[in-house]
Amino acid sequence: MLNSVFVLVPITSVLALSFAYYFYKQMTKSSEGTETMQRIAQHVRKGASAYLKQQYKVVLIVFLCITAIFSYMAYGLGVQNNWVPFAFLTGGCFSALAGFFGMKAATTASARVANACRDSLNSGLRLAFRSGAVMGLVVVGLVLADISIWFTVLNHFIEDMEGGYKLMTICAIMVTFGMGASTQALFARVGGGIYTKAADVGADLVGKVEANIPEDDPRNPATIADNVGDNVGDVAGMGADLFESFAASILASALLGAAAYFDMGDVQLGAVLAPMIIAAIGTLLSIVGIFLVRTREGASQKELLRSLNIGVYFSAALIVVLSYFALKFLNLPNFVGIWGSIIAGLAAGIGIGQSTEYYTSASYKPTISIAKSSETGPATVIIAGVGTGLLSTAIPLLIVTVAIILSYCFATGFQFGADTINMGLYGIGIAAVGMLSTLGITLATDAYGPIADNAGGNAEMSNLGPEVRKRTDALDSLGNTTAATGKGFAIGSAALTALALLTSYFEEVRMMFVKVLDAPDTLINNVPAGEATFYDFVQHYEIHLMNPLVICGMFIGVMAVFMFSGMTMNAVGRAAQKMVDEVRRQFRTIAGIMEGTAEPDYARCVEISTKGAQREMMKPALMALAIPVVVGLVLGVPGISGLLIGTITSGFALAIFMANSGGAWDNAKKYIEEGNFGGKGSEAHKATVIGDTVGDPFKDTSGPSLNILIKLMVMASVVTVGLAVTYHIL
Repeated sequence: MLNSVFVLVPITSVLALSFAYYFYKQMTKSSEGTETMQRIAQHVRKGASAYLKQQYKVVLIVFLCITAIFSYMAYGLGVQNNWVPFAFLTGGCFSALAGFFGMKAATTASARVANACRDSLNSGLRLAFRSGAVMGLVVVGLVLADISIWFTVLNHFIEDMEGGYKLMTICAIMVTFGMGASTQALFARVGGGIYTKAADVGADLVGKVEANIPEDDPRNPATIADNVGDNVGDVAGMGADLFESFAASILASALLGAAAYFDMGDVQLGAVLAPMIIAAIGTLLSIVGIFLVRTREGASQKELLRSLNIGVYFSAALIVVLSYFALKFLNLPNFVGIWGSIIAGLAAGIGIGQSTEYYTSASYKPTISIAKSSETGPATVIIAGVGTGLLSTAIPLLIVTVAIILSYCFATGFQFGADTINMGLYGIGIAAVGMLSTLGITLATDAYGPIADNAGGNAEMSNLGPEVRKRTDALDSLGNTTAATGKGFAIGSAALTALALLTSYFEEVRMMFVKVLDAPDTLINNVPAGEATFYDFVQHYEIHLMNPLVICGMFIGVMAVFMFSGMTMNAVGRAAQKMVDEVRRQFRTIAGIMEGTAEPDYARCVEISTKGAQREMMKPALMALAIPVVVGLVLGVPGISGLLIGTITSGFALAIFMANSGGAWDNAKKYIEEGNFGGKGSEAHKATVIGDTVGDPFKDTSGPSLNILIKLMVMASVVTVGLAVTYHIL
């Protein structure tokens, strides 16, 4: 059943991982600088490795427990495909590997980037970006490797079936390994976010506000923990997050393609392979785009942003051209319409990125207005930041709305009705693939951020010259914008991916009747389940706004989003309080810290962040896993449908608000540190530090974790569909 063009997917996987290794080896050949720079970098590497090792121990226990439950569902209750427990484990394993390798590259690069900035701004930018590219290429390479392996293995072991059920079965099984990736990503994001913000808040409140010492000053005991946190949260966490998004969008689209072209032989196979081939082509173009990034000495923030965007836009432009020929080669009947859906998704991703850049970059009015509000104190800074964040949700929501409508219409040829709905849903799924097609370079621009931040910290702690610090500050400020843009992109892709997964949920319901429960003749809307369409299942389960089960599910979905955000925010607050107490204790009891004659106890602060993150991440993560199961058992398929609609819509809006508010507060602080409105140490600067401190858990813990929550709840619903179909109460 395998088409010869499929070989492009594993080949691209090998190429992506090979270039990631090449960039990593090139980076390690660069000098790490002075002995002090090397010692500081070693502290960060040691702390990050210790944290991930402890986190993976905890996550392993959770994974074994969940695997045992899935095994019982498969081999005991008979409501699960027998391959699912193994798919779940491999998804989690590959997601963890993506985060680990990205973090290793980031912690190895930071001191080298700081040292490169001693030569020129361009040297620092190129080294930081290519180090971030290691993360981007590892993520896409591992996703394509995982998909290649599973598709080949299942194609070999799944028996031939009549019609198009073999491909449907293969795709249905493969979708479920996304839950393993989602579960690992949530622990990585929540745990890493709590870790980094506990350290960051402690360092800012006591060091910058109370002790009036600069950011990343070596006298501050929390600085090493802060630098460690940037890596475990924004590198390992983001890598695991986008690994899951990339995999889920490809696999959900493949399943929807198998349903849209059901029983059409080679055409069905082409529809299944299309998202994989598009992802492979985008990965190849990302590799080329990475080599285009460079800048000049003394470049402004807009020029630095333009330097990074050149590679992104180059890759995006070529994917538009090459995807047309790829779809034509796969011989899809309406390939021009599907091509239009890809363009809609790609344009939506770029549009969301540009919107985020406008609302969070210090080069534009919204962030400058927040900085100006600091002249009247921290209260007005908070108000301005909240207002900016709320306003910033409008454009991304409208962009995603337009992308959904266009991708649906393009795929159906602007035909509406029950007989075209599967085609339209396939268009939405492949739009998500289009948005993520150039993830290799897009993620590189995001991973660049914490690398530049750590480089600035290393330069400050190593007492490098003012010219070096000026260059690292420029790269750091750019990193704040790229990180905010990356978070907006991740959230936007989560919305489209989750919507594709929601529609694939009903294909899983159909496969449950046909292959797991062996009841293909069960009547669904007066049609045998084996012949029923998506529309038939929606009619059968009464998925409409007059069904109280759907409404109740929607309310529970919104509740889950706000509960999760509150739990993660409070978790940061509790962990940060312990960090504040510890930093104050060290300033009070260790003689010579403020004079620079004694070294703070960095290890104690790292330990506090590690323990706080491990303890606090369990409740929100387990809540996200439990709610879909409980709702499915009580409210059945209608309740789950409402739950997922409520989660996707409210979670998307709240995540955009939190990420953009936090990013704007952070860059408002940076804008003042550049000498505006009084500069460092002024009352205006202290006010923006307070705003940034409030925004830290917004943009680095709760906000980015919400996009994983959205996908995990959808994925958990998909994987436990057998329980909702078979054992529901209402």
